[in-house]
Amino acid sequence: MQIWPAIDIRGGQCVRLKQGDYDRETVFGNDPAEMAAHWVSQGAECLHLVDLDGARDGQTFNRKVVQKVLKEIDVPCELGGGIRDETAIDGWLRDGIQRLVVGTQALKRPDWFREMCHKYPGKLALGLDARDGWVAVEGWLETSDVTASDLAKHYADLPLAAVIYTDISKDGMMQGPNLKAMDEMNHSLEIEVIASGGVTTIEDVRALAQLGLGGCIIGRSLYEKQISLREAIQVSRQS
Repeated sequence: MQIWPAIDIRGGQCVRLKQGDYDRETVFGNDPAEMAAHWVSQGAECLHLVDLDGARDGQTFNRKVVQKVLKEIDVPCELGGGIRDETAIDGWLRDGIQRLVVGTQALKRPDWFREMCHKYPGKLALGLDARDGWVAVEGWLETSDVTASDLAKHYADLPLAAVIYTDISKDGMMQGPNLKAMDEMNHSLEIEVIASGGVTTIEDVRALAQLGLGGCIIGRSLYEKQISLREAIQVSRQS
């Protein structure tokens, strides 16, 4: 299981939100590139980047910041937030992002999403952000009437890089992940599933690894030093 340290960018800063609430923000640094270099120095083999401004407003806001991150480090990065058209996909891939996370458009423009997955095989991950099991979009500001499991199965035939499953109720709350939901999602798909939301202790990392997940994204608990990245990577390899 791969460990993906999260770097959420808003207004050029490295921040964390609670349950995706833009009014419950904590700033952890003014230089995301410096933070990225720090995680790589601690053993990170990949990074999960999010353009929070883009996620909410549907366009790219932090390109220069992300470009600086890519220049500072030499590990694969995935990026989510504001990936709404092919211009964004093509631009980010040219910049050096390894793969892109698409959530809102996968729900709202299914034909377009299918076309993009076939045009960019292995370069797009399905971002499934769920609130009480229902898919949330537009930076988690809208909750749909589609379940995460139904949307995942709908796209199970596509050449996706992964499915990134976030339990919004757990995100940033330091209360542990939703193991049952993650296990059910993992068993329902043949695509790699990456868990996100609520990873708080090293035991959470061990429990997720034992489910056979492809990876887990860790945010606030790393920044608040509840988890050592080096230890998390070690545990993920042992399980």
